[in-house]
Order: sequence, then C-alpha cells, then structure tokens
Amino acid sequence: MGPVSVWQWSLWGLLLCSLCLGSPTPSTAPEKRAGSQGLRFRLAGFPRKPFEGRVEIQRAGEWGTICDDDFTLQAAHVLCRELGFTEATGWTHSAKYGPGTGRIWLDNLSCSGTERSVTECASRGWGNSDCTHDEDAGVICKDERLPGFSDSNVIEVEHQLQVEEVRLRPAVGRGRRPLPVTEGLVEVRLPDGWSQVCDKGWSAHNSHVICGMLGFPSEKRVNVAFYRKLRKRAAKASARRSKPLGRLLAQRQQHSFGLHGVACVGTEAHLSLCSLEFYRANDTARCPGGAPAVVSCVPSPLYAASSGQKKQQSKPQGEVRVRLKGGAHPGEGRVEVLKAGTWGTVCDRKWDVQAASVVCRELGFGSAREALSGARMGQGMGAIHLSEVRCSGQELSLWKCPHKNITAEDCSHSQDAGVRCNLPYTGVETKIRLSGGRSRHEGRVEVQIGGPGSFHWGLICGDDWGTLEAMVACRQLGLGYANHGLQETWYWDSGNVTEVVMSGVRCTGTELSLDQCAHHGTHVTCRRTGSRFTAGVICSETASDLLLHSALVQETAYIEDRPLHMLYCAAEENCLASSARSANWPYGHRRLLRFSSQIHNLGRADFRPKAGRHSWVWHECHGHYHSMDIFTHYDILTPNGTKVAEGHKASFCLEDTECQEDVSKRYECANFGEQGITVGCWDLYRHDIDCQWIDITDVKPGNYILQVVINPNFEVAESDFTNNAMKCNCKYDGHRIWVHNCHIGDAFSEEANRRFERYPGQTSNQII
Repeated sequence: MGPVSVWQWSLWGLLLCSLCLGSPTPSTAPEKRAGSQGLRFRLAGFPRKPFEGRVEIQRAGEWGTICDDDFTLQAAHVLCRELGFTEATGWTHSAKYGPGTGRIWLDNLSCSGTERSVTECASRGWGNSDCTHDEDAGVICKDERLPGFSDSNVIEVEHQLQVEEVRLRPAVGRGRRPLPVTEGLVEVRLPDGWSQVCDKGWSAHNSHVICGMLGFPSEKRVNVAFYRKLRKRAAKASARRSKPLGRLLAQRQQHSFGLHGVACVGTEAHLSLCSLEFYRANDTARCPGGAPAVVSCVPSPLYAASSGQKKQQSKPQGEVRVRLKGGAHPGEGRVEVLKAGTWGTVCDRKWDVQAASVVCRELGFGSAREALSGARMGQGMGAIHLSEVRCSGQELSLWKCPHKNITAEDCSHSQDAGVRCNLPYTGVETKIRLSGGRSRHEGRVEVQIGGPGSFHWGLICGDDWGTLEAMVACRQLGLGYANHGLQETWYWDSGNVTEVVMSGVRCTGTELSLDQCAHHGTHVTCRRTGSRFTAGVICSETASDLLLHSALVQETAYIEDRPLHMLYCAAEENCLASSARSANWPYGHRRLLRFSSQIHNLGRADFRPKAGRHSWVWHECHGHYHSMDIFTHYDILTPNGTKVAEGHKASFCLEDTECQEDVSKRYECANFGEQGITVGCWDLYRHDIDCQWIDITDVKPGNYILQVVINPNFEVAESDFTNNAMKCNCKYDGHRIWVHNCHIGDAFSEEANRRFERYPGQTSNQII
C-alpha cells in the first residue's frame, strides 16, 4: 500500500504556521519559544500582494528587517523558500514597501541561492548593520506554495524531531485492498522511517485528528475485541512459525514503536500540534502493556463507494449552506456561504486553520491543510456575508462559529477566504498518465485498464474530446485545470503505446476521474482510427473565470424598433431571427431587446481566445476580426425552458475596457492588437453596438426568462463554468418590457431558484 501523503514537511525542519493572513503585525496565537536556531519570517508593508513585501525576521523574540546592501535574487530565492514559496521572481530595494521598525538583523547578505536556510548565507553577522530602514529589502515570490506550507506570512522554523507523515496500515489482508484505506494501525513517518504509535491513553480526540489528516470528516469506534483476538492469534503463531498463517501473523505483528503519550484536544489540524512524546534511541521497553494504536475513519459518501463500504442511510439534511468555488483540485476553493437564499463570500479577517477545518469537515473532507487569504482562489462577485469568523474547531458548521456580519465598506473581494482540505488517498492518479509532451503538464492521455495481473496502458479516442473531458483528466492527474483538450496528438507520438482502449468519453466536468464519465465501455468505436487521432491535454495550475455583471443587464435593457435598412450587416452576421429573411427589405423594422454586457475576469489567469491571430476571421461588413465566432448566447425562454427567441455575439473585440484600481490593462483591439481579458479587468459590450440584442419581433406578450451564457461551447477553459449563465425574469406586454431579478445562474439557493422560475403569471404566459 502506498503511503497516504498528508502534510509534506520541508527537508530542513517542520514548518508550523501562525496565520496572520497578510497582516504586518505578529500573530496573536500562542507562539512556541524559539530555540537557538529558531527563526520566524513574514512579509509586511503596503501596498502589496500576499506573495510580496518587506522581509522581516524574528530572532530572540524581536522582529527586524534586512538591509538591501549587496542583496541579490539568489538571496530572495532563499528567503522565499523560508516563507513557503517555491522561488523568487524579483526583489526590491530602498524600502519599496515602506520602512520597517526595530532592528536591522542582516546586512551585506550574500547567498548562492541553493542554501536551505538563510543562516547558511554569509553576512556581517546578526544585528551588525550600518543601514537605516530606508534601505529595507523586499522580495517578490512566485505565487506557488511549497507542498505542506500553510498560506501564511509567518512561518516558524523548528529544527527538531517531528512527525512528517501519517498513514493507516491494514492489520490483515495481503491482496489488493480498495482505496481509500479507512481502518488500520496508525503509522507515522519519522526521519528514520515508519513507526507505530503506542495506544496507552489513546482517545477519540486522537482518532479525530488522525482521520482529519487522512481526509475523512469523522471517526468511529474500533472493534477492540477483533484486534485483541488478532494479537492472541499472533502470540500463538510465534510458537509455530513454520506454518504459513503463523508466519504471516507474526510478520504483521512485529511492532516498532516511535511515539507515545499522544494527547490531542481534537481541533488540531495535524498530529504534530498535539502533545506527544518520542521514544529515545536507547529506550528498550517501549509501550509496555500496550499495543499499536488503531483508528477507524468514516468516509464521506463521495469516497465511500470507492472504499467498498456500504452506503449508510443518512438522515435527511437541510440545504447545503457552504460550498467551494474556483479550486484547481478537489477539496480546495474559495469559501462561499448561503444567506437569505443568496450565496456570498467570507472575508479573510482572522481566518485561520480552525475555521478552514470546520468548512472542510462540513463538506465531507478531512481537516484543513491550508487556510487561504487574499482571494488566492479567485475573487467572488456579489455579497460578502461573513467576517472575523472565529471557530474553535469543534463546530459542525461554519455558521455555528462566532462571526461578524459586515457592510460593503468593511471588506472587499480581494480579501475572499479560501481553503485547501486534506483528501483521502484513492490512487486515481496512478491510472492515468501523459506521454510525449514537452513538460509534465501536457501530452497524449494514456489510461490503465485490465484486472490484477493483466494491467496495460492504452489511448483514448479523440472523437468529441473537449474541454470538459480535459478538465477531468487534468484533475485526475493532479495537474489543476485544462488549458486545452486536443483531438489530434500525432506530434506527441510516444511510440510504444498504440492501442485505443476507450472511446465515446463524455464528462460533465465535475467527475474525479475519467472512469466516472460516460463512455462506450469495452466496445471501442472511433470514427477516425489510428493513434494520431487520440486525446491529449495541456494542463495548468491557473485558469480564467468569466462572470457577467447581472445588475448592468437589468439597468440597461430596453426595446428598439430598428429599420431594416440599418440591419444589413447584422443580417449578414446572422444576428436576426430567421423570419427576417422573408421580410420586405429594406422596408419595415425589427423589434430588438437591447442591453449592455459587462464581462469580468475574476479568475487567476487571463482569458484569451482559443485561436491565435493568424486564424481570426475578417468580417468586411463591420470591418473587424472575430477571434471567437460564438462568445455569448442570448435567449428568451418560456418557464418550461422552450426557446422563443435567440441571439449570439461573436468576440470581435475582447479587450480590457476598465480594470480594478491596482491592475493595468494588457489587451487592446486597436491596430490588430492582442485580444483577451486580464485578471481583474472587464470587457464592456455597449447596448448600442450591432448584435448586442435579441430579435423579439415574433415573441408574443407574456412572462419569460432572459438568459445570457458566456463561452457557451466551452471553447476556452475556465476554473468554473457554473457561473457563466445569467438569468432574469422579464415581462413583455407587446409594447414595453420589464427586466428584473437578474442574477448569475448559481448565485441563488435551490429554493430561491424555484421561486424565480414560477413567479406569478409565468405558468400561463399571461400578463398579470
């Protein structure tokens, strides 16, 4: 059984985090006394993003800064790793983030960039400096965390023995066991290998922490009688080792204890945060009268089927009131909560790992691996419902935690809180791989099929393979989002795998692995045969996320009767209803429902057209290029979903019309420029431009639903497609139209959506 990786600690020591979430002031949480080698690091100053700032070090209980004399990018690399980031992308001098206070701890810092700690770099010595705080150095780190680091600006470095990893080892059974493993002997990985934990004084709180680390929301009582009987059988087997069963049981009951005296409160996110003791190398009597600790965890329904457990009949529960959005991997995302029928975000003020763990367990995952601040999972849109959430870690729901209701002035969406949760190890990533690509994030998709003893790798037919299927493949690989889903991969020919073993793959985009998607099964059917027409992907850790400003649609909607002689270009681009073809051109008019569309990119990557400039199509009539033929769909629907009028908009000009205060425009259509929407910017299609309408000439009076869908064919990958649709109630009396209750498709609760779809008068389409 492969180890269940839960919290990967760095090679130079355990890094436990006191979450200050971007604040330049020290954490108010209890702190461990720093030893002779103990240092604490943080980023401070303004204005800045979560991965940049003035570097401050705490030594001997006192915070101080670093002078910029002789400072280099190599020193920045070392400091960024100390702060939990993978590397540095730049550094700053002359107190760009403002002057610090207190001591200047380091001057003339000289690093090669490969040091494991800043203490290995050369300098003038601790506290020996001739600088002022106007020379404080800062760093700009790559926005990518080292595995196991909490998303905090204060990282404590402890050079001492600590638990690095935890797993459950089944006590019986030699064959392939279903994953995830939910019950077994607790084993911890120490620097010298895997060891067991003595069960003397073991409590349910300890089990709760272990299960949370392994990705399970709760624990259950262990069948003590079974394991007591197993130990007795092992004792008897020691006298008859010649027999196969005796050898097996004796081998499995060889204990190697490394930990004892574990006493958890139950709210800890990791075993190392509990009170515990390590056995010394010269301890001869280990766990006298005790036995290895055994834990049994309860998986959520999402993982119960894969572990072979029977699904228990759960008690009826109310509507879900918390969800995660925008995450690249399962169990991570921006935290959103439901209040008064509307979803909103949570402000990151005082957001910590206890609150994050409550969210994770409420959603059926384990404890939190990281508590994220600064909209690290993308910004939300709409209301911010909660702030200053303070959980003990024992609450069953985030709403049970003390919190503050806020106003718009208290917090912004740049402070949206997020989480990364511990997940059960299911092994799905071992059943898929990429080959032939230029990096590990791209290549031809190969899947493993067959039973025990006959596993082999094969390819996937490229027919109908698209972005949604690629999203699932990238998620299963653990590589984040899908940039592209490719139907031809002849340029990635890896040679030795040529058999197509899967076809007809159709995913919704939410599945955890490709075998959960619909496909043809063992009967493989491919319209284009040969390995050159097989599926491939290009994955990315970041993606865009487009949202329509629904309030602007409601504010700008109106009716215009436009003469036919002014609609020739619109007719050429198919922006009118089909009945316009039989109209008496150029006489008469068409009735148009006009409105403005303001499309925001709130993701973590720029939105770019799928096709490059070389393949854009020139439209002579309007005198511009189309970078995407279908960028939005506009529809008028009856309450039962029947389409009575439609329109569409090509992306003839994707550009940054306006941006947030701290974001610069990057894309402009003028002079055949690059097209796209930068993160934090929006593109505005005004109500008075051609095709920014729905032709409602043939629509009868009544009550309808106005629907706008962005990127309807999923041509460009996004982190979240569920928020691409916007809906409004609209009432049309034949002369005027009222548009109201506009909202993003997933912004309402299920009950609010039901009320939206049956507001008075809709059932008969009569005016009330």
